[in-house]
Amino acid sequence: MEQNDLGVGKLSILGLQHVAVMYGGAVAVPLIIGPAIGLTQEQLIYLIAFDILACGVATLIQVIGNKHVGIRLPVLMAVSFVVVQPAIAVGQVHSLTGIFGAVIVAGIIVTILAQFAGKIIPYFPPLVTGAVILIIGVSLMPVAMDNAAGGVDATGSAYGSLENLALAGFTLLLFLCLNYFFTGFMKAVALLFSMIIGSAVAVLFGMVDFTTLREADWILVPQPFFFGVPTFELSAIITMTIVAIIIMIESIGAFFALGEITDRKLTGHDIKKGLRAEGIGGFISGIFNSFTHSTFSQNVGLVALTGVKSRYVLIASGIILLVLGLFPKVSALASMIPRPVLGGAMIPMFGMLIASSLRMINRSDLTKGTNQLVIGVGVGIALAIEGAEEIFSTYPDNITLIVGNGIVMGTIALFTLNLLLNGPDKTEHATNDPPTSTKAGG
Repeated sequence: MEQNDLGVGKLSILGLQHVAVMYGGAVAVPLIIGPAIGLTQEQLIYLIAFDILACGVATLIQVIGNKHVGIRLPVLMAVSFVVVQPAIAVGQVHSLTGIFGAVIVAGIIVTILAQFAGKIIPYFPPLVTGAVILIIGVSLMPVAMDNAAGGVDATGSAYGSLENLALAGFTLLLFLCLNYFFTGFMKAVALLFSMIIGSAVAVLFGMVDFTTLREADWILVPQPFFFGVPTFELSAIITMTIVAIIIMIESIGAFFALGEITDRKLTGHDIKKGLRAEGIGGFISGIFNSFTHSTFSQNVGLVALTGVKSRYVLIASGIILLVLGLFPKVSALASMIPRPVLGGAMIPMFGMLIASSLRMINRSDLTKGTNQLVIGVGVGIALAIEGAEEIFSTYPDNITLIVGNGIVMGTIALFTLNLLLNGPDKTEHATNDPPTSTKAGG
């Protein structure tokens, strides 16, 4: 059994370091989804708080584990950006309760599918998963630009004003400088630091309202179904289950990468335990008002960077996240990040999502005609739908959520075309490659 010889002080510092790496991305996801589906500022604060709390719960389930559940490696669970666009699509039709209901069911499905992971993976090779992530990254770029222009907070001439665009540009430039000129931990927290400094500049120019911080509660009592009893709509469940399966395939790569870093040879049973924990974490997240969580790839990189391989460090991170989630004042600070700052940070975040997808696709033989057809037609269908959503505006909402969603239809097209033209992937590289940075802030 692994022994902890770091002491409480070192554990706390190292655990906080992991939290710092993931925090910017972790709060960015609810910050994007909340305004897009019409949440008030007060509701957004609670959505952020529950998200942080759920990150802590999911992390502890995965890291502590037992003989049936949990990978028991130094992993940190966070929300993937893969969730963002589908969650917005579901939320705009079925509100938060529809999202959370779908997340609960998707969590149950992933928990069941974990037992059959080896049989599922060949049907989702890097060609398919990479193309789906490419669609998601491209689909999110307009969201980034909308926020850079001022987003829902800007009205009239304020939308797209020079002031907003300059602040977004400053945040983007700051991120690029921190990412390029620094290495190690500073590079890992470039996203968080760029948003903090960008927000500080916004304060100097009177672009931040502190009313939200003053009015926020001090303590949050964790409450299941805080936003209402979840609803279970088939179209929403299909959408979020597709997302959960894509995340599940990604996480397998992260597990193998961590196994190599920690010198632990993972077995098929270990992978099933890890995915089972991911499904259970998703189920609990839906109950406690949050989204699908997955292994956070940048923290995998931090384990390699620091050489500290103890899972007790991530137990400390999980506890810190639990504590942070109990204080709405902390979430209120995050909710005050100006939209242009968030937009400036989103551009490299979503851009790296696209870059990661291309790296995944590149594992396939793109000189092969069938692979070109799969990519060209599958991605083409998705982007065609994303660019002309109004075509389906007269359809019933539940049908529109499926056929009018480029990510869902693109995934179905990619899966079907690959199965018909290439068949199941018989290689093993889909599970043995390092993780891609498609997690929040990753």
